[in-house]
Amino acid sequence: MSIISKQAIHLRADVPFELGGQRLDQIAAQLFAEHSRSRLATWIKGGQLRVDGTTMRPKDTVHTGACLELLAELESQGEWQAQDIELNIVYEDEHILVLDKPAGLVVHPAAGHADGTLLNALLHHAPGLISVPRAGIVHRLDKDTTGLMVVAKTLQAQTDLVGQLQQRSVSRIYESLVAGVLTSGGTIDAPIGRHGQLRQRMAVVDSGKPAVSHYRVLERFRVHTHARIKLETGRTHQIRVHMAHIGYPLVGDPVYGGRFRIPPAASQTMVQTLREFPRQALHARFLELNHPASGERMKWASDLPDDFVWLLTLLRQDREAFVG
Repeated sequence: MSIISKQAIHLRADVPFELGGQRLDQIAAQLFAEHSRSRLATWIKGGQLRVDGTTMRPKDTVHTGACLELLAELESQGEWQAQDIELNIVYEDEHILVLDKPAGLVVHPAAGHADGTLLNALLHHAPGLISVPRAGIVHRLDKDTTGLMVVAKTLQAQTDLVGQLQQRSVSRIYESLVAGVLTSGGTIDAPIGRHGQLRQRMAVVDSGKPAVSHYRVLERFRVHTHARIKLETGRTHQIRVHMAHIGYPLVGDPVYGGRFRIPPAASQTMVQTLREFPRQALHARFLELNHPASGERMKWASDLPDDFVWLLTLLRQDREAFVG
């Protein structure tokens, strides 16, 4: 079943004294704060948001007492299939839902993944999400990264959560297994953009967008480290690119993993598990944010998945076998 819907929006507001004399786009952002500035600017330019019945430009000055009227339709951004795919939802109310994503689940339809994605599953679980851009998905996890994600269920929640992400008030903390023994924690402040030759890859490049990751050591093994990484920004493949950039790529990363590393004289089980680990060892462990409606600070934690736990167990056994 494909879902295509349109949500009619009709809003009116008079410009109060304290906003009079400002630009139309600035006033609209104050009076219709449940919608993003970019969406409001599009409606102004398209004539759906008028002033006293007249079409104006976003930069035009509007005076006290003028009437802003918005008549628009919010359409779905694609013809997506609602599919009955199991979701592990750890929290849900009328504004947001928080889920624990398994490995192998693509977040959003794209070339090569037209369906069977988290977005398709969300539309089956909550069909009203078709009226929210990207079905409420405000941040992503790579296909084989596991762990916590938040989804906005309303336009207002989406606008608020996007703002929190931009203001860096959403706390996202990951756990990873990296190749190499980290001596201490640190911060990686290195811009990320498209790789110069391999366009499917990201890389640290001078022309990239600012990207900051903070990492600290949880546990050291003979040639690996269990590390906790906190994102300050949210660039594509940020943790994978940053850790590879400093010489400590994620175990199992098929793109940025680099040279395969095995502890000397390791057991056959250890060697086989490392060699066959099917994905990058990265898990979104903790999520913390301000609830978009109540403002309450909320936090969630997700247990490490079984494959991650098993690899940790083997690494500990290997370390203990060679102590002394």
